[in-house]
Amino acid sequence: MHSNDHEVLAQALRWQAAGQRCVLVTVLGTFGASPRPPGAMAVISEQGLITGSVSGGCVEDDLVHEVMGGALWQAPEPGQPRVLTRVYGRDAAERERYRLPCGNALRLAVEPFWPLAPTQQALRAIQARQLIVKRLDYLSGRVTLSPAGQALDFHDDEAGFTTVLGPLYRLLLIGATEVSRYLLPIAQSLGYAVSLCDPRTEYTGTWQEPGATLVAGMPDDVVLAFACDERTAVVTVTHDPKLDDLALMEALKTPAFYVGALGSSMTTARRKDRLQQFDLTATQVARLRGPVGLPIGSRSPAEIAVSIAAELIQVRRLLETGGDPWAPRLSRPAWMSDLVDVAGGVCALAAASSASPHRPAP
Repeated sequence: MHSNDHEVLAQALRWQAAGQRCVLVTVLGTFGASPRPPGAMAVISEQGLITGSVSGGCVEDDLVHEVMGGALWQAPEPGQPRVLTRVYGRDAAERERYRLPCGNALRLAVEPFWPLAPTQQALRAIQARQLIVKRLDYLSGRVTLSPAGQALDFHDDEAGFTTVLGPLYRLLLIGATEVSRYLLPIAQSLGYAVSLCDPRTEYTGTWQEPGATLVAGMPDDVVLAFACDERTAVVTVTHDPKLDDLALMEALKTPAFYVGALGSSMTTARRKDRLQQFDLTATQVARLRGPVGLPIGSRSPAEIAVSIAAELIQVRRLLETGGDPWAPRLSRPAWMSDLVDVAGGVCALAAASSASPHRPAP
């Protein structure tokens, strides 16, 4: 499996090499429930083929129709932007037209004239498991690439947008246990490339789950060789403190965004005491998430796997937004014309606007 960024850019380059024109589409903003976050991409060929997604299917048909219509390939007039913006769901009529749920909306950037060289450079960086920042200027269509720093969030303004492109998220599981068997397909559905390490042949000898890469070796050596980065999570579930601790001693020193260990609160406290006896700082030990997973009252292996997946989602969203994931979204963007909040959280919709969905709301 590859990341959305990798799949979209690679397909765009393949179509370009085959002489097919295609457009890159990027999610700029969403309001309400949305299957695709800001920065998500799709590429659409002039023949109407799609790789990637920007709405989960709600607006893709309209985009395909526009791409196949041919108007996008006309060079813009002097002073007109080379990158177009599209708004869907500004009012009740549009939400019904595009089958968007009540109150939902999204904004998109469409690049008919995306530059070849920066796209190739970005793909090479992704293939080398490097994060790279893309800055797109709407007026000129110019793309500027730079190494990713600490800020990994998406940003857009009147002049353009800035997004971080990168490789697929990875999950390294230590322990071929029942929890791992249930967590594997969930993690894959969330976009993780899953690797599994367990030196105990009595466990790996019966492992037949498809999709995970089995990695031989002791956990500490495997973590070192794994080169954990900001898109890596490490979870230990062996029930053997010797093996779990070996992995954690190395994983907590890396930039991995999530390091968790299975065990009770008492087991976690003892584990942290042990880890402090080695060459780990107090800050590094404090990064350990244990008991692993969100506290949802899970007891069975399947329920524990769900709780781990839920916490992976929560931590990623916190890192992406820098905010509280439980905070209600009370404000609405200016490009939505008629949605208001009333008591009880019910949407009150004004009369449908006659504005075109292809022009930003005033």
